[in-house]
Amino acid sequence: MKRELKKLLIANRGEIALRIIRSARLFGLRTVAVFSEADATSTHVAAADEAILIGPAEASKSYLDIAKIIGAAQQSGADAIHPGYGFLSERAEFARAAANAGIVFVGPRPEVMAALGDKVAARRIAAEAGVPVVPGIETAEISAAREFAKRVDYPILVKAAAGGGGRGMRVVNEAAQLERALEAASHEAAAAFGDGRIFIEKYLARPRHIEVQILGDEAGGVVALGERECSIQRRHQKIVEESPAPGLSAPMRTKMIDAALSLARAASYTNAGTVEFLAEGDNFYFLEVNARLQVEHPVTEMRFGCDLVCEQLRIASGRKVPDPPAPRGAAIECRINAEDPEHDFRPATGRVLHLNIPAGPGVRFDSHLAIGAEVTPWYDGLVGKLICFGADREEARRRLVNAFAEFALLGVTNNAAYLRDIVASEPFREAKLSTHFIEEFFAGWHPSDSEITSALIAAAMTANGAFGEERSSAGGSPSRTTNLSPWEILKNFELWGLRR
Repeated sequence: MKRELKKLLIANRGEIALRIIRSARLFGLRTVAVFSEADATSTHVAAADEAILIGPAEASKSYLDIAKIIGAAQQSGADAIHPGYGFLSERAEFARAAANAGIVFVGPRPEVMAALGDKVAARRIAAEAGVPVVPGIETAEISAAREFAKRVDYPILVKAAAGGGGRGMRVVNEAAQLERALEAASHEAAAAFGDGRIFIEKYLARPRHIEVQILGDEAGGVVALGERECSIQRRHQKIVEESPAPGLSAPMRTKMIDAALSLARAASYTNAGTVEFLAEGDNFYFLEVNARLQVEHPVTEMRFGCDLVCEQLRIASGRKVPDPPAPRGAAIECRINAEDPEHDFRPATGRVLHLNIPAGPGVRFDSHLAIGAEVTPWYDGLVGKLICFGADREEARRRLVNAFAEFALLGVTNNAAYLRDIVASEPFREAKLSTHFIEEFFAGWHPSDSEITSALIAAAMTANGAFGEERSSAGGSPSRTTNLSPWEILKNFELWGLRR
């Protein structure tokens, strides 16, 4: 049934909120931003047509408060809600609350989200649809776990039934670790998702993580927009994604896409989603469904020449999904996070003092950053996504390396140099990809001496006001401080400008 949407509330913040606002404008919708007290000056707040304060900095009292967000939608007269990714995006109760309030939820129906959001239930749906699944058991009872491990041999993987992001996940290499791993995974899952249920799978030694983008409409139509390679991860979290998956044979690609479509039809899936697989050799296995827009959706957009957010809005308006355009070229994305890769990826905070955004053919930078923006400890550390497109993978890769040479962020420690070195490396160039890529090739990474020198120069320039950073003198009037150590003035920063 076609419906006319007029106003969209974005139940999210930062980069993805700004991304959705841009497409909503193209779709002809007025936009409503919600924000916490910590995000009062954020870019997405200024970009929206309206903005509503929903609570303090704590996510549990703002972005995760369903009642406050539904209330904001009703207050503003929004007739649709887009959840973005993270926060409430995969919470069936949120989609249900929106429906109960007469508001269109831009995503799958709550019952579908509930079924696919539970990894155990999703495994059953996949198996019933004929999609291969990793050998496993749907219980954490210790005797059954021991019997399963004895049958398939160690290592095995303990996983949370709900949620994602690597939480509630443990690799068990020997029998002596099993009982403790079951308890630890259950406790972590309960703390992170409010659901301590876990299940067990055979641990694949060197798999690739490959996912298929799907779109489904209310009339039962489902299409796939190719696959994405997401094998480069740290702590089970993706940091580099690309499309197409390099070296994937045409028959294997066809089988994976057919499996994703079969699962989507079996689940009566609507709107955008991603079916994720683990691939090892000539075999692949269902992993999970992400019932939302993915962080890495830009690589699909660049390769297929489409706008996935606009497609989501069309589906939410009751329109049918069109046949996908023919794919072309290759695209690679890197997630720039506020973290210190040299020190165990310690989260970083700070204020953006200088920002240089790369440009040129095939270069895209999705971010909410601006000079003066604060990166706080309250939320996810993603501060930007650098995506490059090329006629083939090598052209996309070279453009990405060059784009990183132009990128500069001063004031917030980040992983840009780490990502640049990954993309510039021989293992990446030769596509030696698996979920163990980081531990195999980048476990001992540290910045080069020349990069440290660049950082020292940047700190000195900041201390001297080269980036417009003014400090109060002892008398309280603004002045440019020149006699203090830059390390006393600026605690966290990165500035990268190497060319390769």
